[in-house]
Amino acid sequence: MTPFGARLRELRAARGMTLSALATRLAVSPAYLSALEHGRRGTPSLGLVHQICEAFDLIWDDAEALARLARLSRPRPRLNAAGLTPEQTALANRFAETLPHLPPETIAAIQTLIETARPTKPSRQRP
Repeated sequence: MTPFGARLRELRAARGMTLSALATRLAVSPAYLSALEHGRRGTPSLGLVHQICEAFDLIWDDAEALARLARLSRPRPRLNAAGLTPEQTALANRFAETLPHLPPETIAAIQTLIETARPTKPSRQRP
């Protein structure tokens, strides 16, 4: 499940809305909505995120938070290590291999570290 999918499910549950009812309101199939919730579909479009915000009458801050979760919810993220240092490439590969086995407290610590870290040089520019 993705962060967006988990939040979407929470919003539906809090309002007592079924998957089918929300799908009808959004003019999408229940199967598509279920796949979004379970992380089997890619990041939803900004238009769909906006429709979801309207369906749940989310205020601006909550709507922005949902849009941010959508951007962070690619079920198959990719990392291009070309041009990185050998240490960065090794870390990326090690992380990909161990991530599924890390406990929640380690995940939280890594997220905190990443959010507070400052890059030492500008990010690579992709063509």
